[in-house]
Amino acid sequence: MHHTEVTGWWYERGHEDDPWRTVEDPSAVGAPSLPAARPAAIHRHYDTSRSWLRTEDDFPGPRTMQAAARWLRDTAGRHDRSLLFVDEFDPHEPFDTPEPWASRYDDSWEGPRLIWPPYVRASRPPGKGPLAQTPPDEREARQLRANYGAKVSMIDHWFGRVLDELDARHAWDDTVVIVTTDHGHYLGEHGNWGKPASPVFGTLGHIPLLVSWPGVAARDVDALTTSVDVFATLTEVFGVTPEHRTHGRSLVPLVDGSATSVRDWVLTGVWGREVHVVTDAVRDAAAPVGDNAPLSMWSNRWSTMPVHAFPQLRLPRPDGRAVLARMPGSDVPVIRQPFVAGDLLPFWAASGFEGNHCYDRREDPVEARNAAGGRLEADARERLRAALVEVEAPDDQFVRLGLV
Repeated sequence: MHHTEVTGWWYERGHEDDPWRTVEDPSAVGAPSLPAARPAAIHRHYDTSRSWLRTEDDFPGPRTMQAAARWLRDTAGRHDRSLLFVDEFDPHEPFDTPEPWASRYDDSWEGPRLIWPPYVRASRPPGKGPLAQTPPDEREARQLRANYGAKVSMIDHWFGRVLDELDARHAWDDTVVIVTTDHGHYLGEHGNWGKPASPVFGTLGHIPLLVSWPGVAARDVDALTTSVDVFATLTEVFGVTPEHRTHGRSLVPLVDGSATSVRDWVLTGVWGREVHVVTDAVRDAAAPVGDNAPLSMWSNRWSTMPVHAFPQLRLPRPDGRAVLARMPGSDVPVIRQPFVAGDLLPFWAASGFEGNHCYDRREDPVEARNAAGGRLEADARERLRAALVEVEAPDDQFVRLGLV
């Protein structure tokens, strides 16, 4: 989707469920790491694609970082100003790396490497059917964490190639570098593995944000931010005005020290699941008060939704109830597809709920004591309602959460 909105783009193939290859390498040389176990009854495109990886340079993450470094080396200096956006998939499952990374944190493991973490949550029993997964035992958990660490270390090494190019070009005096990600990954925290249908704990939602800014010395900034703030920051840096309403707050005041805060709350969550409001003091997750309905999906890109990743979990397509709507606060047209109780829901919204969650971030930073039902939650719920009003959330959101 990104390539339609930039001047030029480059795409590296082969990660996770990208159908880069349709048959395995007939030479049988395969990936330069030990065989990897694949989940039972699930065929992943990567299982086929990885057979074509011969050296570390062939892996999608290293190829992406090499492409970014190459652009800096060959192109950056030929523009008056430029924006390089590197959408790097790693570290992400599959946690597949070649040596020396593969054995770096677990050199005693024997057998096929566990590169696919299960998607399970402790509060619900394992499901049934071909897609059912179970939590790993203690030894398997160690192997999965080690392979995650190997993936982090490998991509960190290759990200260094990009920073090397900035060094070589003496570019730090006129270049802003922002490093962040989309979400974390459970490796046993709160009993969860993967990214299951669960409230968003800090492990998943408290993501890194690193900023290098010309003329500003390195320091820690303890302020609440969210991903849309990066967009607002870039618009200020480049002196442009968005064509429609956005929800971000520029981070420039935090960087230059003119402010210690740019926002009081953050909204987060996964579509069709709990809606969270996070402040300096609380993380509050509101679950539906009854059936996970009414609910609607708003999108102008239904054709690009990942309906083929898991044939067993195919996304429902729009039907005759869909209407043309406008994205809240803008003139952007979208299809609004309603869902009611009994409808087939997108797979991440179809799993059950375990009630509301509320955590005191100051007194309980590891989020071990659910304070739902008390005064802390009552105050947070008022904050959540006000935040949803401010962003002009759909009316059905207030109904399903009991906020009407």
